[in-house]
Amino acid sequence: MESLAQPAIEFPRTQKKPSFPIGEGLRGYLRRYRREHALPVSYERLRRFHESIPLTDDRGQPTLWDTVIYDGDEMRSLNDDLKRIYALLRTGGDMSVFSHLYVDRIDFCTFGNSTPFRIRIVNAYNDNQDYFYVKKADASRVYGLELEHLLSPNRLNYLTSGTTLIEEHIAGIPGDIFVSRWLTNSELRPIRLAKELVKFNERCFVRLLGDMRSYNFVVLLTPDFDDWQVRIRAMDFDQQSYNGRKNFYLPQFFKENTPLVQYCLKHLRPETAQQYVREEHALIQQRAELASERLGLLLHDMARDAVSPPEKVHELRAALAGHFQRSDYLRCESMGALIWQNLESIRRETGRPVVPELVPE
Repeated sequence: MESLAQPAIEFPRTQKKPSFPIGEGLRGYLRRYRREHALPVSYERLRRFHESIPLTDDRGQPTLWDTVIYDGDEMRSLNDDLKRIYALLRTGGDMSVFSHLYVDRIDFCTFGNSTPFRIRIVNAYNDNQDYFYVKKADASRVYGLELEHLLSPNRLNYLTSGTTLIEEHIAGIPGDIFVSRWLTNSELRPIRLAKELVKFNERCFVRLLGDMRSYNFVVLLTPDFDDWQVRIRAMDFDQQSYNGRKNFYLPQFFKENTPLVQYCLKHLRPETAQQYVREEHALIQQRAELASERLGLLLHDMARDAVSPPEKVHELRAALAGHFQRSDYLRCESMGALIWQNLESIRRETGRPVVPELVPE
């Protein structure tokens, strides 16, 4: 982990990147692991709304979302078809337990690269609500979702169909709201939060998930018998392995995260922070070994997929070679190969053997 005392960097807030189509290699992987399905609703179909109304929050303040409206016949058809997609996410397609659900609202966001639709599903018996998202399928985003599923402590449900991507809702307190409303809460044990911040920072770096500013991750608080447990989860995977700057993959360097970095500096000694880094490395290594075949296939496809320009790959490989003091990085010609080398670097910390299946061809 980089020294927490390093200055924050003012990265531009709009890191526009092209959308990469899902290639045949990745598509085959998605079919093999049952992520690819024939879906009754596509992203393009949802774009055919005929009216939109700005959506405000509970305080009457404008949000980045608009509620969209379709004609009556189309809305009735969408209600049934979107429930089928929800059933695929939650019960593998069993509709028998969802007759009491209905689509309450469809929202559209023009902010960011994915311009998603957000579907609100409501239980008619108890008014409980849930969400899922319909987005344009982007190969780098899919790689990000799958790497999160395999290398983090979090499991993710998502589906693909042609040019459409369905993502489940990731619940939690948005990081920027957590900073403003919870960071000084006396009920939270500072060491537990600081420890999780260090571990989250390292997870992002090893699997090259970028742009983790405070509004791109959520904080989950779970009451325990003696205190609160804390978990930080990424919720935006658009900037997976695209940027060439090493610090773009370290959340600690974003100016938006400065209060969190200062919090860690206040409550953690450098030796303790390094201990937590090593702990997370060991956990990542265990997850990689348990999913070695699946992870190997994914990185093999990613190594053949042009999800970042060669000049960005070369810029990043030079920085990683210096960071880990390993010249092996300089032979890498893809982002998939760089992730594999990151995994190999943390394997060498404990002297464990390389898992051959992980080596991208």
